[in-house]
Amino acid sequence: MFAARERLAKIRGVYGEVINQILQFAGILAFAISGALVGVRQNLDLLGIIVVGSSTGIGGGILRDVLLGINPPTSLVFWPNAAVAVAGSLLVFFFHPGITRNRHFEVVFDAWGLGLFSANGAAWAISEGHTLLTAVFVGTITAIGGGVVRDVLVNQVPGVLTRELYAVSAFTGAFVAAILQMLTGRIVLASVVGVIFGITLRLLSYSRGWNLPRPPRPFGQSIPNGDQQH
Repeated sequence: MFAARERLAKIRGVYGEVINQILQFAGILAFAISGALVGVRQNLDLLGIIVVGSSTGIGGGILRDVLLGINPPTSLVFWPNAAVAVAGSLLVFFFHPGITRNRHFEVVFDAWGLGLFSANGAAWAISEGHTLLTAVFVGTITAIGGGVVRDVLVNQVPGVLTRELYAVSAFTGAFVAAILQMLTGRIVLASVVGVIFGITLRLLSYSRGWNLPRPPRPFGQSIPNGDQQH
């Protein structure tokens, strides 16, 4: 009886680790594709697209590990992470003509990466014994870090500071996942539900033009082009 329970617990543990790794790869791939698409729009060469795409894919995870004192960061020693990011960048480089004409694709992939990284990062932090505040902060930083690196590399104001409810979506996904992980102890369930919340809010804010309030401008003063929503 007890042996059967132990075997079942081990199976669930292995299953959870596999699903967790799949979620990590999916987030890296989604962010790498979104970063590479930005590189294509900026007319970068092959190396530039790989650098921007890969940095977007693994940048958030590296920032997370640095904050948690994991040295060296996982993506710098676990080669499959970098391989997935490079593969996503190359995929865009060779097959981009059909999707770069429509920026919606870039936003969708970015939203998937945002939701996956925020929720999974927060749920993982709770499972490792960190506090709710730390978990939500880690999940949010993991989700927005790659996008910040991407925007800086192509000389743009980071979208997290200007674009719809970008950071709010990451925070929401991380918070929901962290709470569910604390209540259930099931990292896969917590991650999936958090992902749904994060992605849904990000796509809704983009499609409906939801933004956080901005400071009022003097009468007759127009908004600079760089501050307008895309």
